[in-house]
Amino acid sequence: MKPKDKKQPSRNPGAPGPAAKATGLAAWKVQGWEYGKAIFLALLLALTIRSFVVQAFHIPSSSMVPTFLEGDRVLVSKFSYGIRNPLTNGVLFGSGLPSRGDVVIFKYPKDPGTDFVKRVIGLPGEKVQLVNGRIFIDDREIDDPHGHYDSPYPVSSRNFGPIVVPANQFFMMGDNRDYSNDSRSWGSVDASLLRGKAWRLYWSWDSSSGLPFPKRLRTGRLWLRIE
Repeated sequence: MKPKDKKQPSRNPGAPGPAAKATGLAAWKVQGWEYGKAIFLALLLALTIRSFVVQAFHIPSSSMVPTFLEGDRVLVSKFSYGIRNPLTNGVLFGSGLPSRGDVVIFKYPKDPGTDFVKRVIGLPGEKVQLVNGRIFIDDREIDDPHGHYDSPYPVSSRNFGPIVVPANQFFMMGDNRDYSNDSRSWGSVDASLLRGKAWRLYWSWDSSSGLPFPKRLRTGRLWLRIE
C-alpha cells in the first residue's frame, strides 16, 4: 500500500508573499533613515526643553558668593516668569513675575547679549535704599539673610539711594555685595530682559585651586536647591 501523499496547503495566488528584506546599500539607506529620524527628534526635544522648560548656565564670577561659586553650573526654570519666544525673549504666555529674594537670570541691560545672575531686592514702585549695608524698602529695613559683606576696606556701594524702582522693572543685587556689579551701578532690570529663575545646581567644579583632579568636584554642592 502506497503511503498517502501529504496534502499541501492551498495558496491564494493573489495573497502577498513574505516581505523581502532590504540588503546591501538599500539596507544601509533604511537604517540610516531610521537613525536620522531618531537623532532629529532627540535634537528637537532637546531644543524645545532648552528654549521653554529648563536651561543650563555657567557661573563665571564671584558676584553671587556664597550662593554660587565660580565653576558652578545651574539649571534655570525658563517658565517661572512666562513662556518666552527663544528668538526675541518676548512673553508668549505669562505665568507671574519675580518675588523679592528670587535668584534670576536676565539679559544685562547694557549688553543684552550677555546673561547676568542676581537676586531680586526691589520690586516695581518700591523705594530702595542702602545704609551701611542695611537694606530699606519703603523706609523699612528688611531681612537680608543672603547678603555677604567681607571687604576689609570702606566700600561706597554699601550706601545707595534712595531711588524708586520704575514700573515693570526690578532692582537686582549680587549676594557678594562688596564685589558685585549690579543695579547700584547700572540701574533696574526691565521685565522684558528676564530669562528665568535659578532652580538647582547640577555641577560644581573648582578650576582655580591646586587640588588634585578628583577633589576639584564639589560633591557637597551637587543638586542643591537655590534659595
